[in-house]
Amino acid sequence: MAETLIKVDLNQSPYANENIHNRWHPDVPMTCWVNPGDDFILETYDWTGGFIKNDDSADDIRDIDLSIVHFLSGPVGVKGAEPGDLLVVDLLDIGARPESMWGFNGFFSKQNGGGFLTDHFPLAQKSIWDFNGMFTKSRHIPGVEFAGLIHPGLIGCLPDQKMLDLWNEREIDFIATEPNRVPPLANAPFAPTAHMGKLTGPARDKAAAEGARTVPPR
Repeated sequence: MAETLIKVDLNQSPYANENIHNRWHPDVPMTCWVNPGDDFILETYDWTGGFIKNDDSADDIRDIDLSIVHFLSGPVGVKGAEPGDLLVVDLLDIGARPESMWGFNGFFSKQNGGGFLTDHFPLAQKSIWDFNGMFTKSRHIPGVEFAGLIHPGLIGCLPDQKMLDLWNEREIDFIATEPNRVPPLANAPFAPTAHMGKLTGPARDKAAAEGARTVPPR
């Protein structure tokens, strides 16, 4: 059986787990190393780090600090890989933890980041979906059941410093064209909620101040 290289405790804050990070930066230390062709298991938090709860209130959707997301497991180093190499990662399986067989979807409040359809759905809303094998249904949307596939979330490579600087310059300039837009055009570095994995001390503080946010696509 494949070895579990990263484990998470869903009752523990992701900030207490040094194998988790929520910023892209070349100085974030590798949590572990694998050989090309290895099979392995990585446990993860959901993208909010467990902030959204399995209950009937959308207050958590309304109140979440969106500067914390996404929480990512890793980084995982690949032995022998060099900058510029093509890295192929096959996701052989993905699923929920046995003790947490549920997921959620929601609309974020227009007063807190908004969403893609925030003008049509300005208020925070949430539905909880319980998993039963390949099927899912929600107590919040009675009469609906379907076969679903779990969103694989984010996977990516740490940028080098040159690429990170380019990202930050481009995105900060883009934000300046419409700084009050909801949802925002991009997300600039934000140190107060940065989790830099195993990085500590002044190096951690420097990386947190310039680390690219893991929420926008690039």
